[in-house]
Amino acid sequence: MNIECDELLKIGEVANRSGLSIKTIRYYDQLGLLSPAVTRTESGYRLFEPKVINRLEFIRKIQTLGLSLQEIKVILDVHDSGDVPCGQIKDYLLKQLDNIDEQINNLNSLKAQLQLILADWQELTAPDEESQTICPNIK
Repeated sequence: MNIECDELLKIGEVANRSGLSIKTIRYYDQLGLLSPAVTRTESGYRLFEPKVINRLEFIRKIQTLGLSLQEIKVILDVHDSGDVPCGQIKDYLLKQLDNIDEQINNLNSLKAQLQLILADWQELTAPDEESQTICPNIK
């Protein structure tokens, strides 16, 4: 690493600049999402290259698109190997679209079930003493 020690950032500075908590930054580091932008001092303190801020912004942005930290790790590994990960990102985003379509279909099915139940709903005021049914409207 060719960066002067005084150019490196402590974890608190990274947290302030990125808007992420120290706990989150430590977690990302444990997952390997921040290397090679992080080193440790002899006493074990983390020191970060300034470029880690861009990396954290990327992680945060792509997480909002629904990608998992495991998927993000793959993308960052491709980047760190010197390749452009845009193809990998596109594949993940297409997969995410498929997942969203499936969730929409499942929610539409649930909505239809609820509408059917509510369309035939009958208000009952007294329980049927002989019935074991909790609510006759739900069969």
